Amino acid sequence: MSSLEELIAKAKTLQAKGHSPSQIADELSLSMETITWLLTQKKGAEVPKDIHIDWSAVSSHADMLQGIAAMMFTRWYHACRALPGGVDEPELPTVVIGVAQSGIPLATLIAAEMDLKFTMYYPKKHALGDKPVGSVSDNFSKVSGERCLIVDDVITSGNTMREIVDFLHTHGAHPVGISVIFDKRNLRDVDGVPVCALFKVSRID
Repeated sequence: MSSLEELIAKAKTLQAKGHSPSQIADELSLSMETITWLLTQKKGAEVPKDIHIDWSAVSSHADMLQGIAAMMFTRWYHACRALPGGVDEPELPTVVIGVAQSGIPLATLIAAEMDLKFTMYYPKKHALGDKPVGSVSDNFSKVSGERCLIVDDVITSGNTMREIVDFLHTHGAHPVGISVIFDKRNLRDVDGVPVCALFKVSRID
Protein backbone atom coordinates (compact mmCIF):
# COMPACT_ATOMS: atom_id res chain seq x y z
CA MET A 1 0.00 0.00 0.00
CA SER A 2 1.40 3.42 -1.00
CA SER A 3 1.62 6.32 1.43
CA LEU A 4 -1.27 8.02 -0.40
CA GLU A 5 -3.41 4.89 -0.15
CA GLU A 6 -2.59 4.70 3.55
CA LEU A 7 -3.73 8.32 4.03
CA ILE A 8 -6.99 7.63 2.18
CA ALA A 9 -7.55 4.58 4.38
CA LYS A 10 -6.80 6.55 7.57
CA ALA A 11 -9.14 9.37 6.56
CA LYS A 12 -11.97 6.98 5.75
CA THR A 13 -11.42 5.03 8.98
CA LEU A 14 -11.67 8.25 11.01
CA GLN A 15 -14.79 9.23 9.06
CA ALA A 16 -16.34 5.83 9.82
CA LYS A 17 -15.66 6.43 13.52
CA GLY A 18 -17.74 9.60 13.34
CA HIS A 19 -15.00 12.22 12.97
CA SER A 20 -15.94 15.36 11.05
CA PRO A 21 -13.73 16.49 8.13
CA SER A 22 -12.25 19.25 10.31
CA GLN A 23 -11.37 16.74 13.03
CA ILE A 24 -9.79 14.46 10.43
CA ALA A 25 -7.79 17.41 9.10
CA ASP A 26 -6.46 18.06 12.61
CA GLU A 27 -5.71 14.39 13.23
CA LEU A 28 -3.73 14.02 10.01
CA SER A 29 -2.26 17.57 9.96
CA LEU A 30 -3.67 18.18 6.48
CA SER A 31 -5.71 20.97 4.92
CA MET A 32 -9.48 20.70 4.57
CA GLU A 33 -9.00 20.70 0.79
CA THR A 34 -6.77 17.63 1.05
CA ILE A 35 -9.18 15.84 3.40
CA THR A 36 -12.08 16.49 1.03
CA TRP A 37 -10.05 14.97 -1.78
CA LEU A 38 -9.03 11.95 0.31
CA LEU A 39 -12.65 11.25 1.24
CA THR A 40 -14.41 11.95 -2.05
CA GLN A 41 -12.19 12.03 -5.13
CA LYS A 42 -11.74 9.17 -7.52
CA LYS A 43 -8.35 7.73 -8.34
CA GLY A 44 -6.61 9.64 -11.08
CA ALA A 45 -7.88 13.05 -9.96
CA GLU A 46 -5.25 15.66 -9.20
CA VAL A 47 -3.97 15.44 -5.64
CA PRO A 48 -3.93 18.75 -3.71
CA LYS A 49 -0.45 20.04 -2.89
CA ASP A 50 0.02 19.31 0.78
CA ILE A 51 2.51 17.75 3.16
CA HIS A 52 1.56 15.04 5.62
CA ILE A 53 3.29 15.27 9.00
CA ASP A 54 3.21 12.34 11.39
CA TRP A 55 4.82 13.18 14.74
CA SER A 56 2.98 10.50 16.73
CA ALA A 57 6.27 8.83 17.67
CA VAL A 58 6.91 11.90 19.83
CA SER A 59 3.37 12.99 20.76
CA SER A 60 2.48 9.59 22.21
CA HIS A 61 5.19 9.88 24.91
CA ALA A 62 4.66 12.50 27.62
CA ASP A 63 8.35 12.93 28.35
CA MET A 64 9.18 13.73 24.72
CA LEU A 65 6.10 15.94 24.47
CA GLN A 66 7.39 17.88 27.46
CA GLY A 67 10.75 18.31 25.73
CA ILE A 68 9.05 19.63 22.58
CA ALA A 69 6.98 22.08 24.64
CA ALA A 70 10.12 23.40 26.34
CA MET A 71 11.81 23.90 22.97
CA MET A 72 8.76 25.73 21.62
CA PHE A 73 8.82 28.25 24.46
CA THR A 74 12.58 28.71 24.19
CA ARG A 75 12.24 29.24 20.42
CA TRP A 76 9.60 31.96 21.04
CA TYR A 77 11.81 33.62 23.67
CA HIS A 78 14.87 33.77 21.41
CA ALA A 79 12.78 34.95 18.45
CA CYS A 80 11.51 37.89 20.54
CA ARG A 81 15.07 38.92 21.28
CA ALA A 82 15.94 38.79 17.57
CA LEU A 83 13.05 40.99 16.45
CA PRO A 84 13.82 44.60 15.44
CA GLY A 85 13.84 46.54 18.69
CA GLY A 86 14.03 43.29 20.65
CA VAL A 87 15.26 43.32 24.22
CA ASP A 88 17.50 40.97 26.19
CA GLU A 89 14.65 39.99 28.52
CA PRO A 90 11.34 39.91 26.59
CA GLU A 91 8.18 40.43 28.61
CA LEU A 92 6.65 37.01 29.18
CA PRO A 93 3.10 36.11 28.18
CA THR A 94 0.58 35.87 31.00
CA VAL A 95 -1.68 33.28 29.33
CA VAL A 96 -0.82 30.33 27.09
CA ILE A 97 -3.60 29.37 24.68
CA GLY A 98 -3.79 25.80 23.40
CA VAL A 99 -5.60 25.37 20.09
CA ALA A 100 -7.93 22.35 20.15
CA GLN A 101 -6.94 19.60 19.87
CA SER A 102 -3.21 19.08 19.51
CA GLY A 103 -2.17 22.46 20.90
CA ILE A 104 -3.82 21.81 24.26
CA PRO A 105 -1.27 19.40 25.80
CA LEU A 106 1.63 21.50 24.51
CA ALA A 107 0.17 24.72 25.94
CA THR A 108 -0.60 23.00 29.24
CA LEU A 109 3.00 21.85 29.59
CA ILE A 110 4.38 25.30 28.71
CA ALA A 111 2.05 27.02 31.18
CA ALA A 112 2.96 24.58 33.95
CA GLU A 113 6.70 24.88 33.35
CA MET A 114 6.68 28.70 33.19
CA ASP A 115 4.02 29.23 35.90
CA LEU A 116 1.64 30.97 33.49
CA LYS A 117 -2.13 30.88 33.15
CA PHE A 118 -3.73 28.54 30.64
CA THR A 119 -6.80 28.41 28.43
CA MET A 120 -7.91 26.66 25.27
CA TYR A 121 -9.41 27.87 22.01
CA TYR A 122 -12.01 26.00 19.97
CA PRO A 123 -11.73 27.01 16.28
CA LYS A 124 -14.94 27.74 14.43
CA LYS A 125 -14.27 24.83 12.07
CA HIS A 126 -15.16 22.56 15.03
CA ALA A 127 -18.33 24.50 15.92
CA LEU A 128 -21.86 23.51 14.95
CA GLY A 129 -24.69 25.56 13.47
CA ASP A 130 -25.23 27.74 10.43
CA LYS A 131 -22.93 30.49 11.71
CA PRO A 132 -20.08 28.75 13.57
CA VAL A 133 -17.80 30.88 15.72
CA GLY A 134 -14.57 30.22 17.55
CA SER A 135 -14.41 30.54 21.32
CA VAL A 136 -12.18 30.42 24.39
CA SER A 137 -13.21 27.93 27.07
CA ASP A 138 -14.94 29.52 30.06
CA ASN A 139 -13.46 26.85 32.34
CA PHE A 140 -9.97 28.30 32.23
CA SER A 141 -8.24 31.69 32.19
CA LYS A 142 -9.86 34.73 30.65
CA VAL A 143 -7.93 36.51 27.89
CA SER A 144 -9.11 40.11 28.19
CA GLY A 145 -6.17 42.35 29.13
CA GLU A 146 -3.73 39.43 28.98
CA ARG A 147 -0.54 38.90 26.97
CA CYS A 148 -1.27 35.68 25.07
CA LEU A 149 0.99 33.07 23.49
CA ILE A 150 -0.91 30.91 20.98
CA VAL A 151 0.26 27.28 20.80
CA ASP A 152 -0.52 24.56 18.25
CA ASP A 153 1.26 21.69 16.56
CA VAL A 154 1.00 22.61 12.86
CA ILE A 155 0.13 25.62 10.73
CA THR A 156 -1.44 24.20 7.59
CA SER A 157 -3.27 27.07 5.88
CA GLY A 158 -2.94 29.80 8.51
CA ASN A 159 -6.72 30.37 8.62
CA THR A 160 -7.14 29.18 12.21
CA MET A 161 -4.31 31.40 13.41
CA ARG A 162 -5.80 34.44 11.67
CA GLU A 163 -9.11 33.59 13.32
CA ILE A 164 -7.56 33.39 16.80
CA VAL A 165 -5.54 36.60 16.43
CA ASP A 166 -8.70 38.44 15.35
CA PHE A 167 -10.63 36.91 18.27
CA LEU A 168 -8.00 38.04 20.76
CA HIS A 169 -7.86 41.59 19.41
CA THR A 170 -11.67 41.77 19.47
CA HIS A 171 -11.73 40.59 23.09
CA GLY A 172 -9.16 43.04 24.42
CA ALA A 173 -6.22 40.62 24.56
CA HIS A 174 -2.68 41.18 23.33
CA PRO A 175 -1.28 38.25 21.29
CA VAL A 176 2.52 38.26 21.66
CA GLY A 177 3.37 35.24 19.55
CA ILE A 178 2.33 32.05 17.79
CA SER A 179 4.36 28.99 18.71
CA VAL A 180 4.08 25.81 16.62
CA ILE A 181 6.19 22.76 15.90
CA PHE A 182 5.69 22.77 12.12
CA ASP A 183 4.81 25.67 9.82
CA LYS A 184 3.82 24.54 6.32
CA ARG A 185 3.24 28.12 5.15
CA ASN A 186 6.59 29.63 6.18
CA LEU A 187 4.78 32.56 7.78
CA ARG A 188 6.75 35.37 9.40
CA ASP A 189 3.70 36.68 11.19
CA VAL A 190 -0.09 36.60 11.26
CA ASP A 191 -1.54 40.11 11.25
CA GLY A 192 1.60 41.41 12.94
CA VAL A 193 1.87 38.60 15.50
CA PRO A 194 5.21 36.78 15.00
CA VAL A 195 5.16 33.08 14.13
CA CYS A 196 7.83 31.00 15.88
CA ALA A 197 8.10 27.48 14.48
CA LEU A 198 10.59 24.80 15.43
CA PHE A 199 10.49 23.56 11.83
CA LYS A 200 9.40 25.25 8.61
CA VAL A 201 8.18 22.79 5.99
CA SER A 202 8.41 23.68 2.29
CA ARG A 203 7.40 21.90 -0.88
CA ILE A 204 9.90 22.26 -3.75
CA ASP A 205 8.12 22.08 -7.12
